[in-house]
Amino acid sequence: MTGLSCYVVSYDIRDDKRLRKVYRTMKEYGIRLHYSVFRCDLTKLDLARLKGKLEGIINHDQDRIMIIDLGPVKEGIGQRLMFIGVRPEEDPVQEAIF
Repeated sequence: MTGLSCYVVSYDIRDDKRLRKVYRTMKEYGIRLHYSVFRCDLTKLDLARLKGKLEGIINHDQDRIMIIDLGPVKEGIGQRLMFIGVRPEEDPVQEAIF
């Protein structure tokens, strides 16, 4: 077992400067699926680091970040994450091979 879980992170940031910072941070941790939606395969430590960075960027009275835990990476992510229409260039539902 790798200890990786799949998370979908979505954000709504009111200020352009904070939005750019959140976007740059998210690019370090995951694959962009849509404008402000990322898929991240993270350990619990990586998740804690990501949350800490994001909490330091956002305005807690104006912005919102949603993190959805889809469970362990090896357990059928392809069945839990679906797309209709154009898929992201990097296939986020491709099963990990470990």
